[in-house]
Amino acid sequence: MFRPRVIPCLLLEGKGLVKTVKFKNPKYLGDPINAVRIFNEKETDELIFLDIKASEENRTVHLDIVRKLGDECYMPFAVGGGIRTIQSIKEIFRAGAEKVVLNTYAIQNPGFVKEAATVFGKQSIVVSIDVKKKLFGKYEVYVYGGRKSAGRGPVEVAKMMQDQGAGEIMINSIDLDGTGEGYDLALIRQIADAVNIPVIACGGAGKPEDLREAIFTGKASAVAAGSLFVFHGKRRAVLINYPTEQELTDLFRK
Repeated sequence: MFRPRVIPCLLLEGKGLVKTVKFKNPKYLGDPINAVRIFNEKETDELIFLDIKASEENRTVHLDIVRKLGDECYMPFAVGGGIRTIQSIKEIFRAGAEKVVLNTYAIQNPGFVKEAATVFGKQSIVVSIDVKKKLFGKYEVYVYGGRKSAGRGPVEVAKMMQDQGAGEIMINSIDLDGTGEGYDLALIRQIADAVNIPVIACGGAGKPEDLREAIFTGKASAVAAGSLFVFHGKRRAVLINYPTEQELTDLFRK
């Protein structure tokens, strides 16, 4: 039976685990390594780690953190944050990551995606596209952690990234990030219809049914979420969690 990947997307601010709402006001959650150990026990499909300040601070995700993650993670994991050189990707892979997530630099310099895919293989290159809805419902891509408009629409950028050799597209709604209001299904569907590579939906999941909607209505290939897997209850108490295999099987049963 078809069962899509379900991926906790964990945000790093420096060396700490945080969670944002609409890409703002990061709340400190603790040591990312402790979270990884729990996700190991729960046999999570994959993990994605994004350093939310790396591009803004003109640096790459801290390699010592990547090494610690590599030592602890039993599952494949991807890392993103300020990546702008082939050497940086090489070092991240040496530290234990299976994939890199490119964002700001890739969108500003599409040829870098082609170079990275040529050197390391398409399967290891994910491009994350952060999107805000503008006046009259128009979507616009943002870079530098949602701080600066790229002046392009998400469909145009997704097609460009596919043409340059990206292996996957992660589409993230800035407006819905951390809200628990559900994914932007129209946005996800636009991207899924525009490209032939896997699309990972991100931004807004508040309950397991939202994951199902992103797959069956949004036509995503995989789903990523943050708050859903790090908070519990209306008061958003920090509790690392992940569905059992049986729960996921039931959730995605047609």
